[in-house]
Amino acid sequence: MAWTRHSAEPHSSAAPSVESGFQVNLASVSIEESDFPHALFAPMHYTPGYAYPLIVWLHGRGSDERQLQRVMPLVSMQNYVAAAPRGLKMPDAAETGRPRYGWLQTEEHIQRAGQRVFDVIGLAGRKFHVSPQRVFLAGFDAGGTMAMRIALGHPQRFAGVLSLCGAFPSGRTPFCNLVAARRLAIFLATGRGSLQYPAEQVCDDLRLLHTAGLSVTLRQHPCGDELTPQMLADVDRWIIEQITAPPPVPAKSNAESL
Repeated sequence: MAWTRHSAEPHSSAAPSVESGFQVNLASVSIEESDFPHALFAPMHYTPGYAYPLIVWLHGRGSDERQLQRVMPLVSMQNYVAAAPRGLKMPDAAETGRPRYGWLQTEEHIQRAGQRVFDVIGLAGRKFHVSPQRVFLAGFDAGGTMAMRIALGHPQRFAGVLSLCGAFPSGRTPFCNLVAARRLAIFLATGRGSLQYPAEQVCDDLRLLHTAGLSVTLRQHPCGDELTPQMLADVDRWIIEQITAPPPVPAKSNAESL
């Protein structure tokens, strides 16, 4: 199957934001309510005989599963199946007068977020032909932080994790499965002008990850806290690199080398 990339080169240092209404024709996105609200993305020219990589997307704070409609066309229209669960209702929903959804770093949200991620993987696998060895967990803002926590806690379930503008999770033992997590590919994208995730914190998180022996790819973009088309084009390139990279060559034992 041919890989295709859909990217947009910036015309200025201020890249357009996905949330600000950057328009791209969609492939097929369905919003479903079974079990919990979620969105499923079917790639163009879907071929049932091919086991597609699966991207599980965790939306940013204040958004919902429909963010997948804006995200996937800027990642790729045909390389992946994708799924997005809705976040948990935020405590300030009553104050704003309308429901708001997100991912808090509380025990309840962490547990329920993990359940929704694994449930939506199952839902996508029943509807589409996806490869269980090529499941990538990704998210924006607080969704990126939660994606990182879930993937580090269950590294055997994911081929990689991507956090876009989301800080590394703190507290509640994010390194509880550290030995297994060292095989997990990690992608981190940040905005150089971010106020929510400033450069100093990014550097601190990188030092922590490297000290823990984790492999991290960092991409910095000329933006603030917004999700940009350039970030999502990087997502496509990075995932393809993980999929097409040759498997590591096992070290020979002394007996084999004689």
